[in-house]
Amino acid sequence: MPAVEETQITKYLSKYKYVGATKKDVMDVVTTYRSLTYDLQKFIFNDGTSKDLFTLQGTIPVVYKNNTYYIPICIWLMDTHPQNAPMCFVRPTATMQIKVSMYVDHNGKVYLPYLHDWQPHSSDLLSLIQVMIVTFGDHPPVYSKPKEQITSPYPPNSFMPQPGGPSGSSSALPYPTAGGNFPPYPTGSGYGPYPPGGGAGFPGPAAGPYPPYMNFPQPPGGSGGYPPAGGYNPSSNASSTGTITEEHIKASLISAVEDKLRRRIQEKVNQYQAEIETLNRTKQELVEGSAKIDAIISRLEREHVDLQKNISVLKDKEQELEKSLEALESAEAIDPDEAVTTTAPLYRQLLNAYADEAATEDAIYYLGEGLRGGVIDLETFLKHVRQLSRKQFILRATMQKCRQKAGLAG
Repeated sequence: MPAVEETQITKYLSKYKYVGATKKDVMDVVTTYRSLTYDLQKFIFNDGTSKDLFTLQGTIPVVYKNNTYYIPICIWLMDTHPQNAPMCFVRPTATMQIKVSMYVDHNGKVYLPYLHDWQPHSSDLLSLIQVMIVTFGDHPPVYSKPKEQITSPYPPNSFMPQPGGPSGSSSALPYPTAGGNFPPYPTGSGYGPYPPGGGAGFPGPAAGPYPPYMNFPQPPGGSGGYPPAGGYNPSSNASSTGTITEEHIKASLISAVEDKLRRRIQEKVNQYQAEIETLNRTKQELVEGSAKIDAIISRLEREHVDLQKNISVLKDKEQELEKSLEALESAEAIDPDEAVTTTAPLYRQLLNAYADEAATEDAIYYLGEGLRGGVIDLETFLKHVRQLSRKQFILRATMQKCRQKAGLAG
């Protein structure tokens, strides 16, 4: 892309919040589809407020019944792009009329699942245009007006090219006929989201024709206009086939209706199959979830039973502790010397001898500590140690005899 165009795009996007991401998005589209031009124009919203927004306008190639047609569109980018989805419109010429469908309303505004599910980090304008091309190939957004409704001839530099072949051939019709069931395309600024012409929204016809490389060659000997709404030219057909009867017209209409019904039925079948698959997956997930819930409920019931048992045991233990505390509180004071009793006098003698021997051992130890600390002299230490040692010897001998009499080991 030339540096001048890149500079101009950057200038138009100077007030946008995400200039870098929006600029890359726009440059990818302009580089890929040279039929789209860019501009900064005023867009009027439903509440009457207006804002200068970046717009891409021009034509996109759509293949319908093996013929390529260039559909005029306009894409408005919000100033928070790509955080918010752009607004897309079909912009018919004087010889075209909007075909209202689930994807295009009577104002020309485009509704696509891709726009509804717009993701800021994964969606882009190039993919949006490709989705529009595929969708418009299955559901053409415009059709040609009857000749009596066309006020001016179709411009020679049209961005709505004619299919090849003789101008009177009814088999080259790309779009359904008017049939009187579709409202005419609105003019002026009286319609909500579609921006008005003349400087506030889409530029008017004075904005200039689309690039000449978008021209589609005119049919030889034709008038240069779009195929008539009726899809049937008696004079041309009569000259090429001789005679066109009502049976031919009836068979053609029946074939068209059958084809349309077949497509509608196939769409419904595919839709219902997808819904059935979704419901089956949901059912499987619900069954698995139900099994998990049942297992959790069973485990909780078992834990509840165990908890009730533990509570019952704790209550019994609590009652026992309360009774023991009451008994201790009401009992008389216990003498520490009488707290330990023996089953026989021999065992009592052994217990007393052991206690005296341990006390003697402690006395000898503390005498040694007193001597070391200078509390007592050596003579006093030796005197008391001799006395305690004799007593300790007698106690140990008594303990040994008691153990022998009691038949205890060692």
